Amino acid sequence: MKKSILFSIFLMSLFACSAQKHTEFLIADRENITSIYVDQEAEELVKWAVGDFLGDLEIISGRKIEIEFVKEYDAEKNGIYIGTASSSLNFSEHFANELDGKWENFIIEENQNSLIILGSDARGTVYGISELAERLGISPWKWWADVTVQPSDRIAINIPEGGIASGPSVQYRGIFLNDEDWGLQPWAAKTFEPEVGDIGPKTYEKIFQLLLRLKANTIWPAMHPSTKAFFSIPGNKEMAEKYQIFVGTSHAEPMLRNNVDEWDKEKYGEFNYFTNSDQVKAYWQERISETKETKGLITLGMRGIHDSGMEGNASTSERVELLEKIISDQREMLANTYQKPIEDIPQVFTLYKEVLDLYDEGMEVPEDVTLMWSDDNYGYIRRLSNAEEQKRKGGSGVYYHLSYWGRPHDYLWLATTQPGLIWYEMSRAYQNGAHKIWIANVGDIKPAEYTMELFLDMAWDINSVSESSIDKHLLTWSKREFGERNAEQISQIMQEYYRLAVLRKPEYMGWSQTEPTTKTQMGTFVADQNNDEVSRRIEYYNDLVRKVETIQKEIPEDRQDAFFQLVSYPVKGAALMNHKFLFAQQAFLSENQQEKERLTKLVEEAYQEINSLTEIYNQKVSNGKWNEMMAMNPRKLPVFDMPTFHLEEKEKTSIDRKDNLAKPIAIQAMDYIGSKSSGNYEWKRVEALGYSGQAVTLLPLDNFTFDKAEQPYLEYQFDVEKTGVYNIEVRLMPTHANAFDHKVTLEINGKNSKSFSTNTRGRSEEWKQNTLQNHAKVTYPVSIDASGKQVLRIYVNQTGIVLDQISVTSAGSPEYYEIER
Repeated sequence: MKKSILFSIFLMSLFACSAQKHTEFLIADRENITSIYVDQEAEELVKWAVGDFLGDLEIISGRKIEIEFVKEYDAEKNGIYIGTASSSLNFSEHFANELDGKWENFIIEENQNSLIILGSDARGTVYGISELAERLGISPWKWWADVTVQPSDRIAINIPEGGIASGPSVQYRGIFLNDEDWGLQPWAAKTFEPEVGDIGPKTYEKIFQLLLRLKANTIWPAMHPSTKAFFSIPGNKEMAEKYQIFVGTSHAEPMLRNNVDEWDKEKYGEFNYFTNSDQVKAYWQERISETKETKGLITLGMRGIHDSGMEGNASTSERVELLEKIISDQREMLANTYQKPIEDIPQVFTLYKEVLDLYDEGMEVPEDVTLMWSDDNYGYIRRLSNAEEQKRKGGSGVYYHLSYWGRPHDYLWLATTQPGLIWYEMSRAYQNGAHKIWIANVGDIKPAEYTMELFLDMAWDINSVSESSIDKHLLTWSKREFGERNAEQISQIMQEYYRLAVLRKPEYMGWSQTEPTTKTQMGTFVADQNNDEVSRRIEYYNDLVRKVETIQKEIPEDRQDAFFQLVSYPVKGAALMNHKFLFAQQAFLSENQQEKERLTKLVEEAYQEINSLTEIYNQKVSNGKWNEMMAMNPRKLPVFDMPTFHLEEKEKTSIDRKDNLAKPIAIQAMDYIGSKSSGNYEWKRVEALGYSGQAVTLLPLDNFTFDKAEQPYLEYQFDVEKTGVYNIEVRLMPTHANAFDHKVTLEINGKNSKSFSTNTRGRSEEWKQNTLQNHAKVTYPVSIDASGKQVLRIYVNQTGIVLDQISVTSAGSPEYYEIER
């Protein structure tokens, strides 16, 4: 009964009557049950989706539901009719006109006491079925996170007047399986698909089903040395064809090849187009010849074997010239092999790392090729299409990281990219023309379930989330996964989990770097008697853990496994990683031996508890279903070990401890008292963005530079008790501009002003620090000659600049501190 009540409450909250008129369509109750009618000419993909949905309905209702394959609509037979617009199930010209010629669109509409689900094509129909399933409370994560389908005495859906009509904002939407060595690959090889011993068709089938439930259509397969190439494993290609998934490859894998696994140096020679182009072309030709019938999304260009620059000694201009020739050769091969106009073959050129530098040097890319921009690996997109590039026939897209292996530090363990950052960067990309393809690097999929879903929800419907409904999206997700009763608290816990990671991701708590790997150290949190950030951060996480443990008792038994995977493990894991290093820092600074020993014991307990939680994930959750999926120490980096700096007395002299310092004046950027907008651009708060959780920026998000006289500003007020020199520090999200020309101007009391550039280039030390602390900062020392109220104005020279927090400190205060909310 408890499960039925949970499910019914979810439905009532989701479909409560609003100003819009609705028609209720009853699917099943204790006395009635609908039938399902499917076009007998439906493609196999549609039949799979219908069967999957039917199984869920039977679990919910506890009753058998009839399915019948039919030639045409029969007004005498009421039920759910499912087909495509081109099928014999056309009901009127209305449906045909609504869907004709569209890509992956669907309609759900009540018609003469029947419910109609029609797609413009097979995937569109599948997405319509997925939409209905989700509106009935069925989670897309029912298999991948064990969010069980729950029984209910009554199943009904409210259809708004005019029905539900939807289609994708972005044409190709999907994920990149990457850095799979510590989760997805060992789990598939040892637990789920031992008969293959790798990520094979059985695993990919589950992944493709998940993508369709999330209205996605594209995969970049796993490609690390631990994994055999996608096309080399029998059944993988056929599984992609079965589920109509477009197969692409990453920025380093042109022409559907996996160089790491497939380039045989003894057979082919050097992977060098300057000296060995014939063999390289033959290698590419092999793959495209065998995949002519596969729905492919062809990556063009050439880099090194793996994630490295193109091989060969050459100047920049020579590399530009060669890359243009490579793309020309590749396109000729594709047109000849596919026997169709080159413009009809989807092609992508990914501007990642050094390739972007070559493009900016003047490299020309054919108009029909999609330019795929990338973030800086840490969630901040490096470049977007300018006005001219937005006119290109091939359009543009984005390759975006929710997980990363590399410098300055990996974040492969827990998924902590802030929802507001995903919204901001991807909305900004879309408004600057990135409508063609979105790919998220999701690592092992788990535990990036929520951030992956948010990314794909936006790719399907860019207007489904706004700057003021990001928290609502998380709340709706929490309701669907865990019911109305605890959803508010769960969403607040997760909001705080993401916010605390803005200041420092769990993987960065050792403040070490990788490639080359450095040892862990104190994480630059300052602890003094007036501003004990360490204790405050420990308590933040203690509070989250207490709330998780309280709510866990309220979760139905059959969703306990889901709660552990989606909430408990990531939140507790983040808390324990913070405790491990923060207790070590306190122990290091303590001059009381007994207290030092107590804190050292807490460090050890935190380390052991991470191990215990991970063991539960792998061996106990869902009866061992996920064994080998979760590693608590990807790449075995120092941050995952026990810290030792608190035991090494010799380092104590390196810490400059600040005592008796005045507390900073903390101002949240959202708390401005005045503002100036410019043209159509207005200052807006963005939920779940920044350490403040309400960072401020200009909307709309299209790239625009203001004339100096028209620069928008925000105005703030603060009081000082004494005259003297003060440091005004402004923290901004470390966003990028196309021309690296983001600037802010700080003005005090209408007279003293100074401009600052906020962008970082390449992989500089400043950029590394900014990514590790998730903010860029500018510091303005000013002499204040009168106590009392002071007025600060912050001007910006263009859109794309995000203000998060401001502090005012007397000269000589610590350089780093947490600004409280």
